[in-house]
Amino acid sequence: MLATSIRRIVVTSRIVVLGGGFGGMYAARALKRRLGAAAEIELVNAENYFVFQPLLPEVGAGSITPAHAVSPLRFLLRDVFVRKAVVDSVDFQRRVVTVFQGVQRRPTEIAYDHLVIALGQSADLSRMPGLEEHALTMRTLEDARRLRAHVIGQLEHAQITRLPEVKRSALTFCVVGGGFSGIETAGEMKDLIDRSLKFYPDIDPSEVRMIVLEFADRILGEMSPGLADYATRTLRERGIEVKLKTGVASATGTQLVTSSEEVIDTRTIVATIGNAPSPVVRRMGLPSERGRITVDRTLAVKGQTGVWALGDCALIALKDAPEGPRDYAPPTAQFAVREAEQLAENIAATIEGGSPRPFEYRSKGALASLGARKGVAQVFGIELKGFPAWLLWRFYYLAFLPGLTTRAFVLINWFMDGLSPRSVVQLNTRSVPPTRYVRYRAGDVIYEIGNRSDGFYTVVTGSVEMTRPDPETGLTQTRTIGPGGHFGERLILGATRRHTSVRAIEDTKVLVMDRDEFLKLADSFEAFRDYFAPYLAKHGMTLPPVGSTDGKAAAKPVSVEGK
Repeated sequence: MLATSIRRIVVTSRIVVLGGGFGGMYAARALKRRLGAAAEIELVNAENYFVFQPLLPEVGAGSITPAHAVSPLRFLLRDVFVRKAVVDSVDFQRRVVTVFQGVQRRPTEIAYDHLVIALGQSADLSRMPGLEEHALTMRTLEDARRLRAHVIGQLEHAQITRLPEVKRSALTFCVVGGGFSGIETAGEMKDLIDRSLKFYPDIDPSEVRMIVLEFADRILGEMSPGLADYATRTLRERGIEVKLKTGVASATGTQLVTSSEEVIDTRTIVATIGNAPSPVVRRMGLPSERGRITVDRTLAVKGQTGVWALGDCALIALKDAPEGPRDYAPPTAQFAVREAEQLAENIAATIEGGSPRPFEYRSKGALASLGARKGVAQVFGIELKGFPAWLLWRFYYLAFLPGLTTRAFVLINWFMDGLSPRSVVQLNTRSVPPTRYVRYRAGDVIYEIGNRSDGFYTVVTGSVEMTRPDPETGLTQTRTIGPGGHFGERLILGATRRHTSVRAIEDTKVLVMDRDEFLKLADSFEAFRDYFAPYLAKHGMTLPPVGSTDGKAAAKPVSVEGK
């Protein structure tokens, strides 16, 4: 007889978390802590890092480096399986998530017992003509890096130009939105500019114009009127114009037209408005309200079994009979972390045969940095202004940062930023162009059946072979495409997967165009449209009317069977 017994741990549930932001990352961590080895936890995210979004304005202003506003998910979630992939769709009947992963973007199915949706929201600026095309956003790490490079680029341009109108527009910076993100971005941008002007002797400080546009009658609507008034006065004292009850009518690359018909010459528009469901959440077809997934108070998605949602993508009521916006959980990091903890308890209770509890939480307060070492804070009913509020803001988020190493690096960044001038090095990152040439050697696979649709292809030189199974007989159909030929048209339908396989027969050069580029050409180039309209019609597709989409709407299918 053995002196000791071996206890076998049986995995009872497989839980898949979609999204690695505050909601998703903290939910995965809380689930693993609560369930341990009794559950297999997997997190799917497009990037392999967690972004601490409250620090993005400081990244955009250069007070901390981009690498110190992020933490590796594999470091934060050591006992959770992290999959770097793009979510494509969810089959709720089969309980399967399909993702695209790897260089070839191969589709992979992930089974689940419980699904946690924490995919946040995306930006939709399409309601204001020109804003989508010309505005910068502040949602991702790349957005913050791009903003810093852009601001320094405008200072460089203003330093050398001899055209007064060009200099005026280069030195006019507009931020649309007077919430936390907009105000903190404007304050940090002003810091960056003010502290950089010593390196640009031909720019007088009086030539710099910073503007915040807010459609409501005050900024920082989540704070008390007294703190909002103080913030407005402080910003104006710093030379930042705050235009209330003012929206955007339209925008171009050199001008912004307000709702009051004022024309502002500017080459910099930062939009912190326009929250909208992410495309993958829209494709799920889940019940929604106000652009967010409808959940009950236990964070379970209505009408689904084993499906939960939290964070920015979910509409979470804070009481049984909500009457207005303040009766729902706001899309803030503070609430997302508490939602994650409650969600873990509720999933565990469901697995263990118990009853999930409703989410209940009252905000402990709110903080905002105004730049120049001033801020506003409302904590446990106590209001702080100026330097004490700014100091509290910094130490609160420092303590909130995940990982001791990250906290140390951010603290060092802040310390050095207080002692040294801001760097005006302009670093531009290279992105994949929407229209590009790609070369393949004979035998190279261009894509395979089921791969993610990534472009519309035109053969320039060489030839390719396309194969697909006949939907009726199952026999393989083969077609050779030479110079001037094209393939990948399903992309125009908005299809996310390939229904054929293509390989290069000989050394081949192709022109690859993404979907938006194709639709822009079809919308504005008559000869291009005249050629493709009848061709697409033969394959069951129609293009949107000219001028109706700005290249954003999908071509509409007549029939997609077998195409």
